[in-house]
Order: sequence, then C-alpha cells, then structure tokens
Amino acid sequence: MLSAAATPTGFAESQPTRRPARCGPSRRARTWTLVATSLGLAVVQLDVSVVNVAIKPIGASLGGGVSSLQWVVNAYTLAFAAFILTAGALGDRIGAKRVFIAGFLLFTAASATCGLASSMAMLIAARAVQGMGAAVLVPCSLTLLSHTYPDAEERIRAVGLWAAGASAALCAGPLVGGLLTVTLGWRAIFFINAPIGAAGVLLTARWARETSRSVGGSVDVWGQLASVAALTSLAAAMIEGGVHGFGAPPVIAGFTVAAAAAVTFVTIERRTAHPMLPLGVLRVGAVRAASLIGLVVNVAFYGLIFVLSLFFQRTQHLTALQAGLAFAPMTASVMVANVLARRLARRTGPGRTIAAGALLMAAAAVALLGAGNASAYPALLGQFLGLGFGLGLIVPVMTASLLAGVDRSRSGIASGALNSARQTGSVIGVALFGSLIAGGRLVAGLHLALVISAGLALAIVALSAGINDRA
Repeated sequence: MLSAAATPTGFAESQPTRRPARCGPSRRARTWTLVATSLGLAVVQLDVSVVNVAIKPIGASLGGGVSSLQWVVNAYTLAFAAFILTAGALGDRIGAKRVFIAGFLLFTAASATCGLASSMAMLIAARAVQGMGAAVLVPCSLTLLSHTYPDAEERIRAVGLWAAGASAALCAGPLVGGLLTVTLGWRAIFFINAPIGAAGVLLTARWARETSRSVGGSVDVWGQLASVAALTSLAAAMIEGGVHGFGAPPVIAGFTVAAAAAVTFVTIERRTAHPMLPLGVLRVGAVRAASLIGLVVNVAFYGLIFVLSLFFQRTQHLTALQAGLAFAPMTASVMVANVLARRLARRTGPGRTIAAGALLMAAAAVALLGAGNASAYPALLGQFLGLGFGLGLIVPVMTASLLAGVDRSRSGIASGALNSARQTGSVIGVALFGSLIAGGRLVAGLHLALVISAGLALAIVALSAGINDRA
C-alpha cells in the first residue's frame, strides 16, 4: 500500500535484449537488499509529509511568505513527478543498483544542503535536487526487488513489506517532523536523512546484485525538458497568481508557457522512438481512469494538508509537534483503510469502493466548513478521520485496478504514468490551495479549498465508473 505519493515504476515499455541473469542471491542477501530498498522508499515517503508541519518555523527562520513556503513543498514534489519516468528508464538501461546508489547519494547530499540552507532560495533549490534523488530511488528500488526475488510468491511478500515500510514512514512524517522541529529545530528534519542514506548505500553496495541492463534504447531528453518546463510554469503561475492576481501579465505568461510546453511534450512523445511516456498506454481505460483519479485525489488531499498545517499553526497557534499530533489520527486512518480496501473491493467491486472513499472525503470536507479561529480540535477529529479513511480506500484499489487492467509487460510504464499523475496533482494542489490563503486570507481560503476538494471528490465518483472490475 502506497498512500502518499509513490506507486512503483521503473521499466521501459520497449522489450530490449538483456544480458543473461546470474544465479539467484542467497537468503541473507535477499533480506538485506529488501532492507536497503525499503529504506530508500521510506526516506522518500518521509520527506513527502515531514516538511508540512515545519513550514511555519522555516518561514520564520528564512523569511518569505506563503508563496515561498509553497515552493519549499512543491520543489520536491515537482522534481519527483518530472523525473520519475526517466529515472526508471535510466536504471533499466545502465543497471538499477548503480542508479539506486547514485540516487541515495544525491538524496542524502541534498538533504544535508537543505539542513544547512542559509536562505529560502538555497532551501528551495536543494529540495528540488532532493526530489530528483527521490525520483531515482522509487523505481530503482522496485527493480532491485524484482531481480532479487525471482520467485513470484516471495516477490509479492517482499513488495508488500517494502510498501508497508513506506506507508509507516509516510504516516509517521508529521509526528516525526513536529518532534524534531520542537526539540532540535527544523533543520533536523533534513539531517535525519543522513544516517538513513548512509545505511542504504552501504547495504546496497554490500548485498544487492546488479540487474540486467538494456542493450538498446535511449533517454528521452527533449521530452524530459518539456515536462519540467510545463510543470514548473504551471506551478509558478498558480503560486504567483495568489500573490499578484491571476490576471497579472506574468501569471498569464506562466500559464501560456505551461500550455505550450505541454503541447510540445505530447508532440515529442508521439514522434520519438523511445518516449518517456508512451501515449498509447493512456488509451487503456484502466490506466486513463486510474491516472485521472490519482491526479484529482492528490490535488484535493495534499492541497488541504498544506493549508491545514498553516491553519493549525497560524490560526490555532499550535506548535509544530502539536500540529504533527493533530495529523496523526488522519494518517492512522489511511493505514487502517488501506488494509480494509482490498477486502471491500472484492465484496462490492473496485469502482464502488473508490466511489465510497470519494463520497466520504466529500462529506468530511463539507463538514470541515465549520472550522474557524475558535474551533476546538475534538470537533474536527471526525472530519479528519473521514478524509484519511476515504483516501485510504481509494489509493490501493485504484493502483490494483490499473495493474489488473494492463498486460504485465506494460505494468511498469502504466504505474509510472499513475505515479507521475499523482505527483503532478500534489504540485497543483499545494500551488492552487496555497494561492487561496495568500495575503492573510487563511480561514476564508481554507473554506474555499474545502469546497473545491468536495467538488473534486465528487468528480472521482464519476471517474470511478471507468475502473475495471478485476482489482
């Protein structure tokens, strides 16, 4: 179960000739490789959620308004979304072990730079590099697992443990972030990645075997550049729209560049021999429906998380630790729902399960409209549990339906499309909802964000009709 951000990817759609595989690794090597890859995914998921509760102390320390804090969150997610397909193809081409170690080193070095940042610009730049490292770690960790566990039953068990560790890290993020921020300062949330990264690199180098490598194929450089330009311009236009108004010339120019870059990306992907996103995969109904749901649910959920974190700390005057504790029931309900979701999907069908989760999210968002400056936390607890439980029902069923709806040879690129869609949704959500609270309009902006989230959740109900019944 991957609730926050990452669904596995990492295999190119083409079927290149591969070098012969060696004998399988020992049981001890398999175990330690599982630990190493789990650390890679866990640290990525931790940084998806750990920063949210520290954004107020970061702003107080380095200066900058809401727009700067949006970039602190979005720089990581944007790079993650933009580079994950290329990173998976690169690991497939030159060896997942080499690329995974390089990704861990890049992520760890960027984390240290975040902790040492002396300005907001330095922190944002380092967060972007962190996101690039994360984009490498996710697909290559899954590729290493696939090669380490050739037996299908053992591989399923290993992937389950790999995903469970990531989910635990995701759910622990707000609490860990709050605890570290209060006791050691916000810089500690980045420095904690150093020992994890060191352990991951050493274990991978010692125990993991290099994977077979593609003989042919190439990296889609122009498609990569176009996707980065489209996502960055879109996020910048939304963020600056909240500051200067959406009719301001620079904002309009940003949207124009984003649209032009998106058209360029589609054109490149249609014409290149080795596209980072083969557009044909989006013609598969399960992939199209799941990717749209993934995009929409992340806009609704992660945009709200950003706004609610500021609401807790600026309006209700909670400390970072108290804000982390406030999010704990929500993240715990995500994990509980993830466990129940597949069982419910078998009984009622995947589409109905996703629709039920979306309706629960919509109801919780509407119920939160009563939140204001004087709202007591216990009065909001039920709504938070509803938001988390609804998300927890949607994500695993959505992912399983996507994988069930495509041929196994295309599962990597299909899940990569879903992953990119979800990260793009997170970028849009934080940028859009953050723009609603710019200029001190926190409570009014929160209420508008809740209305939009409820509407998006209802859109998911409609999209669930396109989900395959074979989850």
